[in-house]
Amino acid sequence: MGPYQILLDCGLRDMALLPSDLPPADLVLCSHAHADHARGLLSLHRAFPQLPIYATEVTTQLLALNWTTERSQVPLFAQALPWRSPVEFQDGLTAELFPAGHLPGAAVILLTYTPRGSQARPYTVLYTGDFFLSNSRLVEGLRLEELRGLEPDVLIVEGSYGTARYPHRRQQENQVAERISQALSAERNSEGQVGHQSVLLPLPTLGLGQELLMLLRSHHLFTGRDVDIWVDGTIAAGCDAYLELLPHFPASVQNFARHQSLFWDERVRPRVRRLPSDQRETVGNTPCIVLTDLTSDWNAFFQPDTPWLVLLPQHLADPFLLPNSDQLTMETYLLAQHCDGPSTTQLIHNLRPQHVIFVHGNPNYLADLTGLEELHNRYHLHSPSAGSLVELPIGETFLQPAPPETTYEGELAELGTVVTFTLPDAITADSRWRGLADTGLIEARWQGQDLVLRGLTQRELLNQISDRISLSTDGTLKDSCATCRHCRGQRCWNPGSPLFNFKVPPEGYCPAYEPTPPDEKPVLDHPFPDQIEEN
Repeated sequence: MGPYQILLDCGLRDMALLPSDLPPADLVLCSHAHADHARGLLSLHRAFPQLPIYATEVTTQLLALNWTTERSQVPLFAQALPWRSPVEFQDGLTAELFPAGHLPGAAVILLTYTPRGSQARPYTVLYTGDFFLSNSRLVEGLRLEELRGLEPDVLIVEGSYGTARYPHRRQQENQVAERISQALSAERNSEGQVGHQSVLLPLPTLGLGQELLMLLRSHHLFTGRDVDIWVDGTIAAGCDAYLELLPHFPASVQNFARHQSLFWDERVRPRVRRLPSDQRETVGNTPCIVLTDLTSDWNAFFQPDTPWLVLLPQHLADPFLLPNSDQLTMETYLLAQHCDGPSTTQLIHNLRPQHVIFVHGNPNYLADLTGLEELHNRYHLHSPSAGSLVELPIGETFLQPAPPETTYEGELAELGTVVTFTLPDAITADSRWRGLADTGLIEARWQGQDLVLRGLTQRELLNQISDRISLSTDGTLKDSCATCRHCRGQRCWNPGSPLFNFKVPPEGYCPAYEPTPPDEKPVLDHPFPDQIEEN
């Protein structure tokens, strides 16, 4: 802005990516303490000790949790800025911070540069970092009334969830609580399926883990319930850091803490305790809840005769593919910390910027946002790739930008008892196609006057069909891909099946099932053959 260069956040893993030995900016502003926004700050500070780094007071205290192995040696290198009070860093350059929701201390940053001269107009940039309009258990949401009508020249906004539409936060919390409660109390059914599972929640150090603890401590399904909640690894360190910052939390949280401990409590049910590392192998002997690090080794928890339900955050689940079995069930859940599509557009319409730059999200999701007609008719929209220069001309006349090519024209036909949709093969060039076509099966539902189609993944099919799988008297699988004559090499070779040419699980089933004749032995080449034998 003007003669100044400002660095907004620094999530680089490798600081060798910096282009030179000179400081990359005149100053650094950190929006919040999550690793993808802050993990490079310590290396940046050590390389350029004189480079000023600013954040809110809470963020300056939480930053050290990004370097847990050397946390005691990390100085408070970031300078704290107040809320809602413009601070001038250089001649004509100011910044003002507003609460962004999402995480304690997270800030929306308003930058203003006023050139010298009586006729000069100020230029403004608003950067959201990660933000959330809804209130969560430990953080109040971003207040639109504080920013309404601001009309910045440039809005840099995250688009983590793209145009997706999600249920209200409280509804999401109730669904998570009900699933955990169900796992802890489920009885073994007539078919011998496992009940009374313990629940393992792999989580990042900051944010979601503390939110879930607060949810379990205050939700009506768990208040007074005789169950142990164990907190493992760096998540416990995050809880300790939160307790040191209690005066900065919402009044409702402070009021809760006056009557009982926010996290650690062995007297009030449910009991919340730290988990010693030497107890990981025995903690599941009785049904319990364990919060552990997302990157830790979970195998220590999975002992014989200790059934577990592993619940993974939906947006972090893809890299982790564990097999479902009698002793281990893996599912995902949604507990959003970012704004969905309608909330993101609501923020933009309230701000009324001239330019909007979408960052921090899957490129396809960002392209979806730039393709929204209600946005590109009113604003200049950008979703640039890394390393590209974005020119942002400021003027009074709005020139409508060309909408991106994100739609596909097709045809539908009613053929007796089925309806077929025909789309051009250009749609397969999108990287999301592989996920949609994973199994060849889709799910359709009405959303207002629109029909929404989504692909069913192999994991979803496993969960959906598990209740329909029957067992024969000798305990072997019946009417499933494992005993179908068309299943070879873990793939379906029946042209009449919707699963044709796709990988299928042995527990799978489709209407085109044909049993293997007695004189033809089925091929059970599953990566976990011991589980098939047990079943």
